[in-house]
Amino acid sequence: MSESSSTEALVGILRTEIARLSPGDRLPSSRELTTRHGVSPVTVSRAFAQLSAEGEVVTRPGSGTYVAPRRARSATNAPDTSWQAVALAGRDFDPGAADGLSDAPPAGAIAMAGGYLHPSLRPERALSAALARAARRPGAWDRAPAAGLAPLRAVFAQAAGSAVGPEDVLITGGGQGALSMLFRALAAPGSPVLVESPTYPGALAAARAAGLRPVAVPMDGDGIRPDLLADAFAVTGARLLYCQPTFHNPTGTVLAPARRRQVVDVARAAGAFLLEDDFARHLGHGGPVPLPLVADDHDGTVVQLTSLTKPASPSLRIGAVIARGPVMRRLQGMRRVDDFFVARPLQEAALELVSTPAWDRHLRALSTHLRERCAVLAGAMARELPDWTPTRIPEGGLHLWVQLPPGLEDVAVADAARAHGVAVNAGTRYFPAEQPGACLRLGFAASEDLADLTEGVHRLGEAARACATA
Repeated sequence: MSESSSTEALVGILRTEIARLSPGDRLPSSRELTTRHGVSPVTVSRAFAQLSAEGEVVTRPGSGTYVAPRRARSATNAPDTSWQAVALAGRDFDPGAADGLSDAPPAGAIAMAGGYLHPSLRPERALSAALARAARRPGAWDRAPAAGLAPLRAVFAQAAGSAVGPEDVLITGGGQGALSMLFRALAAPGSPVLVESPTYPGALAAARAAGLRPVAVPMDGDGIRPDLLADAFAVTGARLLYCQPTFHNPTGTVLAPARRRQVVDVARAAGAFLLEDDFARHLGHGGPVPLPLVADDHDGTVVQLTSLTKPASPSLRIGAVIARGPVMRRLQGMRRVDDFFVARPLQEAALELVSTPAWDRHLRALSTHLRERCAVLAGAMARELPDWTPTRIPEGGLHLWVQLPPGLEDVAVADAARAHGVAVNAGTRYFPAEQPGACLRLGFAASEDLADLTEGVHRLGEAARACATA
C-alpha cells in the first residue's frame, strides 16, 4: 500500500474514533497508532496534520493530540470565513458600483446599461482573422518587450499627435487595469485626486482602491470648470486630476476648445499631473474629434490613457499609456513588478486588426450606427418621457445622460426598470460626493437593435409610472 493511501485509511479510522470521543479527549499516541495499525510514524504524522488543518484535532507539543472543540456547521456545511474580517482589518477595499459584469441585464431584459458594444456592432470577423494571422507570426508566442511591441506603440503614438513618439508609449492590458496602475503611480496613498462630477465609477473605485480620496470638481455644458479646478487644487493641495475631455462618461460632454489649454495650464501651475482618460476616441458619431490633450503638452503634465477595447470587443484588452519623463520610467518599473508584459499574441492580434482596411471600415460603420441609435433613443425619450431632460445629445460615446423630474429617485427607477425588463444605470454611482439631482445613464450600444431601444424606453416609462404611484 502506498504512503498516501495508508494516510487516507488512517485518517478515516481516526475520524470514526473522533466521532465517539468528546472535545478535549486525548487520542492514542503516535507510537500506539503505528503498533495498532501497522503504519509508519510518517503516516501517523501526515494523518494528524490533515486532521489538524481541518480543525478536527489540536496537537499540544509534549502532551499529545486531542479532539478539537466542535464547530457549528450549517445545514449546507458551509465553511466559516468570518476570521478573515479580522485578518483584513486596515486594508479596506470598496469597489463601489464600478461598471463591469454586474451590469449584465437579467435574462430577457433589454440592455441599456453597461459600457460595451452589442456583438452585432463589433468587428468580430476582422478580430477572428486578425487573431488567426497573429498566431502565425514569427515569435508570436515569445516574450513581449515590457513596454509593448514597437509597431503597436507606434500606432498609438501616431494617433496621439506628432509630438508623441513610440518611446512615450506603454502598452497596457486594457484600460481599467491601467487606471489602477496610474493611480498608484501618480499619487501617494491618502492624498486627494480631483475628478469631474459626475465621472466614471470605475475610476472612483480604482482611485479608492489605491488609497486616494476623490474630490469633486463641478462641470457645466463645456466640461470641467477651470475656475473651480484652480480653487480645488489650492484648497486640497492635490497633485492629480483625472478627467475625460472627449465624449465624457456619463454626460457625453466634450471639453470646450477654449478650456482645453486652460485646464492643462491650471494643472501645470499646481505642479500636478492631468490623467486624460481618452477611452472614447473611436466612438465619435461622424463629426470631428478634437486632438487629445497630450498632443499639445510638452512638459509631461498630461498622462494619457486610451484603449481599443470600447470600439472593438470587451476581450480585446489592449490599451496604451502615453507619458513623458520620470513617470514613464516609474510605470515601466511597475510593469515589471505587476505582470512583466502584456500577452504577445493579443498585442500581435491588435496590431493586425488596426493595420488593415477592415478597421477603418469598422470605425466608419460604427460611427453611423451609434449616431442612428442615439437619435432613435432620444426620439423615443421625447415621445414617451417628455419631462425627462437629456443634458445633451452627444456627438460621441455610448450613452445619454438624463435628468429625472422632481419626485423620482434614480435608484428606485433603475430598480423598477429591471423589474419591468430593462436595465439602466442609476446616476448615484457616478458622483464622488453629494448628488445635485436624480439622473440616469441610458446606453444605446448594448441592445440588439433599434426596436429594442424603443421598447426599452416604453418599459422605462412603465417603471417610472410605477414609482410615481408607489
